[in-house]
Amino acid sequence: MDKLHSHKKSRVAPAGALPVIQKLIDAYKVWHNFLPHFSKTSRYTLGERIDLLLIEVMESALLASQFYKTQKVPYVRQAIMKLDLLKFFLQIAWEIKALDNKKYIALSEKLNEIGKMLGGWLRQLSKENSTD
Repeated sequence: MDKLHSHKKSRVAPAGALPVIQKLIDAYKVWHNFLPHFSKTSRYTLGERIDLLLIEVMESALLASQFYKTQKVPYVRQAIMKLDLLKFFLQIAWEIKALDNKKYIALSEKLNEIGKMLGGWLRQLSKENSTD
């Protein structure tokens, strides 16, 4: 029975995953729908860079979620840094009209929310690590 329904399990974040991980997955799904609509001149340069950065943010956040509290901070910081780069390149994509206003806003709102979550996570970890 599990084998028949295993495809459904792959569509959500792993059990016990942090809300930020689910938000990142949701943002990637939105981005993944936008990428094919980039012009060829931007898709394989700026589009791929944005795609890679979003994957790297997800990877850093997921890794951070797997480590002990004292080991999480560098991975959360890395996720924040990669997210800032991602936002920068996304803005460039919007400025050169590779993304229209509606798509840019839809993705930016999700990334801003993720940024707030990662910042809150880092503050929480910093407080916890300073009391140890």
